[in-house]
Amino acid sequence: MVIAKAWALKKHFDGFPKTSDFDLKEIELPNLKDGGEQKLLLESVFLSVDPYMRPYSKRDMKEGDIMIGTQVARVIESKNPAFTVGAFVVAGRGWRTHFISDGKDLQLLPSNWPESLPRSLALGTIGMPGLTAYFGLLEVCKMKPGETVLVNAAAGAVGSVVGQLAKIGGCKVVGCAGSDDKVAYLKKIGFDEAFNYKTVKSLDEALRKASPDGYDCFFDNVGGEFASVAINQMKKYGRIAICGAISQYNDSVPQKGPYVQLPMIFKELQMEGFIVSRWNNRREEGLQALLKWVVEGKVKCHEQVTEGFENMPTAFIGMLKGENLGKAVVKV
Repeated sequence: MVIAKAWALKKHFDGFPKTSDFDLKEIELPNLKDGGEQKLLLESVFLSVDPYMRPYSKRDMKEGDIMIGTQVARVIESKNPAFTVGAFVVAGRGWRTHFISDGKDLQLLPSNWPESLPRSLALGTIGMPGLTAYFGLLEVCKMKPGETVLVNAAAGAVGSVVGQLAKIGGCKVVGCAGSDDKVAYLKKIGFDEAFNYKTVKSLDEALRKASPDGYDCFFDNVGGEFASVAINQMKKYGRIAICGAISQYNDSVPQKGPYVQLPMIFKELQMEGFIVSRWNNRREEGLQALLKWVVEGKVKCHEQVTEGFENMPTAFIGMLKGENLGKAVVKV
């Protein structure tokens, strides 16, 4: 018998999440039975903390539910021939140390995953955030060589991949982030221009200086004031991919604006929100492309690793505050 630990949502977040909003529970898991539905026992090795968990918890969860989220897990007992003991999978089973599965909700890591590559990358660059960057750029922004791409939250799990994929695609890339260290990192991984949005005197001037001709593509992870300033610097027929709105997730009172109609009309812009699951039928295509670029060194990865399952809430809150560089993960 296995006793699993799990983090539950004790209280819906009011403004910024607090550690007191979470509750650590112990769950007794039943033994696996022959011939039953429950054929696999797994233990989480790495768990993901992501911005989407903040708005989705409000939309999809009840108080007392296990926190939503994804993990890389190892099969430790199997009565399912499709999954051998020791195999690694990506699962969406929330903040748990152990869980039982029938295998239908599990995705094996790509069979050509190199041993030298951290498996935690299946939660980041070679996982959901990387796929978000891949399909957002290719299918929503429809970037073309020679264009200028703007991305905010550029040192985060999605934004850092967006910039690097845009460079691979032959674009000029401008990124912004919230610290000088993050800006230095963006320049290190190939961004043409990068600035700290917290220290510039004028966001409008900083964007104009970075690209005087404007922007063809804008990959928006932030929303709010940044988006309302950036939309006025789009080129005619520009495309805007709305991926996130992290500037608004913790607001108790909704922000007013931005009012986008006039710039959208005058510049004939396209703006489209998207969720990466739209391309689930092309998941393998995206993963193989990302894996190839990482192995070749064309896409660099950075992870902020927090040790210990007991530190899940702290890692989550730190990520929402922008304390992470690259992908935030927790190692059990």
